[in-house]
Amino acid sequence: MSGPALVVTDHAFGGTAHEQAAADALGRELIVHQVAADDEPGARAAVAGADVVFVNFAPMTAAVLEALGSGAVVIRYGVGYDNVDLDAARRLGVRVCNVPDYGVDTVADHAVSCLLALLRRTGPYTAAIVADGWVTPGGLGPLRDFRDTTVGLIGTGRIGLSVAARLAPFGFRVIAFDPYADPIRLASHGITAVSLEELLAQAHAVSLHAPLTDATRRIIGGENLARMRSDAVLVNTARGGLVDQEAVAEALLAGRLGGAALDVFDPEPLPPASRLREAGNVILTPHAAFFSDRSLDNLQRLAAEEALRAVRGEPLRCPVG
Repeated sequence: MSGPALVVTDHAFGGTAHEQAAADALGRELIVHQVAADDEPGARAAVAGADVVFVNFAPMTAAVLEALGSGAVVIRYGVGYDNVDLDAARRLGVRVCNVPDYGVDTVADHAVSCLLALLRRTGPYTAAIVADGWVTPGGLGPLRDFRDTTVGLIGTGRIGLSVAARLAPFGFRVIAFDPYADPIRLASHGITAVSLEELLAQAHAVSLHAPLTDATRRIIGGENLARMRSDAVLVNTARGGLVDQEAVAEALLAGRLGGAALDVFDPEPLPPASRLREAGNVILTPHAAFFSDRSLDNLQRLAAEEALRAVRGEPLRCPVG
């Protein structure tokens, strides 16, 4: 073996075959850890001296990045990278990259599945039948046809556009708020660009597809929930920090929000005492929107290929920061 080992700080996969194949191709050892998301000392010890690190949720703070080898590369499994201190990475000369396109279809499938289930009230119908023996079709109130329904997307990156494409055959009207998107380009995808205020007021369903930044943190909180229709439903398959979970729970329990499907949480896992567990017409999934056999294989393969480029001095495919 030559050169420092390739290091996996943590993962939630069945194995690391692609990463091992990359290590073998480079004549290096692969060392796999399971560092917890709050274990900074453990992360620092795991990456000490490494020049290529695969990271899932382990903290990549300044203290951890300082332990890396000179010119190291951090490869984040997935799209988001808010567990990586990008300012510290730039200062220390550590390159950071992600894998933004491994599971676009899978996440879009999950988001649309949740949205359709909420709008058709499949959960409440089931609960009513289990509890009461039966319920009439109109027993839970009127149901709007999809062709009379407006879906608002907050964020129109790869996943947001894939969601819009899946919604099109159903006849939904799709609007979007994305200050970085070209309205003409959105129109070519059948999407009407609107302001955030317009989206919240018009949408019967709101689906989140934005990155977590200072500007988007808790973009769905008390103030913006009050701007939404009382029968609207909310879907979040993006980042947990985009939503004020307690405010959503309060709105659901008070009848000021028609339903919610949350796949990501802040904190995560969802605390046992969260009032979201008490609400009706709620779908809660365990950060599983990305999860399928195909998407996981894509994720690990693309991350391993990035490691090969990093060690061979080739340009990185998906640098960030």
